[in-house]
Amino acid sequence: MVTAYCMKCKKKVEIKYPKQITLKNKALATQGICSVCGTKVFRLGKA
Repeated sequence: MVTAYCMKCKKKVEIKYPKQITLKNKALATQGICSVCGTKVFRLGKA
């Protein structure tokens, strides 16, 4: 279970469809969809 902070819900939520991405500075991050409201959520670091 991967979690991230949703800015719309203002709480930590589980990420639906998590996807590993690499930023311009070669840092790893996880991107997906909020399981509550459907907004895009983002978490820095390897999941």
